[in-house]
Amino acid sequence: MSTRADQLHALDDVSGHRESLWSKAVYKFRRDRAGMWSLAVVLVYMVVAIGVIFGWWATSWAELEGGKWEAPSADHWFGTNIIGQDIFDRAIYSTRTSFEVGLVVAVLATALGGVLGALAGFFSGSWIDELIIWIMGVLDSIPFILFVAAIAYSLGDTPYAMHIAMIATFWITAGRLIRGEVIKLRGQEYVEAAHAIGVPEVVIIFRHILPNTSHILLVQATITFVAAIKSEVILSFLGIGVKEGMSWGLMIAESTREVLAGFFNNFLAASALLFGLVMAFNMFSDALQDALDPRTVAGE
Repeated sequence: MSTRADQLHALDDVSGHRESLWSKAVYKFRRDRAGMWSLAVVLVYMVVAIGVIFGWWATSWAELEGGKWEAPSADHWFGTNIIGQDIFDRAIYSTRTSFEVGLVVAVLATALGGVLGALAGFFSGSWIDELIIWIMGVLDSIPFILFVAAIAYSLGDTPYAMHIAMIATFWITAGRLIRGEVIKLRGQEYVEAAHAIGVPEVVIIFRHILPNTSHILLVQATITFVAAIKSEVILSFLGIGVKEGMSWGLMIAESTREVLAGFFNNFLAASALLFGLVMAFNMFSDALQDALDPRTVAGE
């Protein structure tokens, strides 16, 4: 029969094993050239977004600085739009919008999914599990665009309606993944040891089980980040996304009239920056997923 000291030692072994896996994952990711290059591109976009936040550049994105549809020049690198606003400044400013939406939605949706998924998995088969699964099914059955429109209407067209709708939708995938993982983890020896020494269930979930799903949460957060950016562009294009400021979706919406007149600068600037960020983050997410795969990390 195991003693209390043996049970505490089992919990310490799990913590040490988790730290070892993370160090191996970092080493593996650093050896992935595509992953490192994609991370560098993402960091460049992040620096651009931070610079916009602190007012280092793109401060005149809303000012009328030129004439109608001016060609690219030293003063206006991407030219101007139909009312004389600098397209380059507007495209750079939109990077801030994308990062703000992506980070807020990714962090909150993943955290919500992790907590609810852990509760559902730990209490699998109980009314808590059934309630959370029912909520997932209900939210998953509502078309995303209609859900955003309904929230925007109910909240009085608040600028945060889009964020709320995304968080309420994107947590479901993380919740299902974590629920399945927690169902497997709750039968492990270290969980039984924690039960045996009288550790409260809440502490077991949030201190001993949930940290062992961090690799899943991290990868899911990167996937949600990209999904949030693409959704923001679509929603802003449709007029139910960004209400204040500027985004690539609004620029593409503006370009629908300009393209018919043979002016493509707005469309190309927004599309190119959007493609670069999404492509880089997808590659980063794939490399991160490979590095954090417990099967490959544990085998090295």
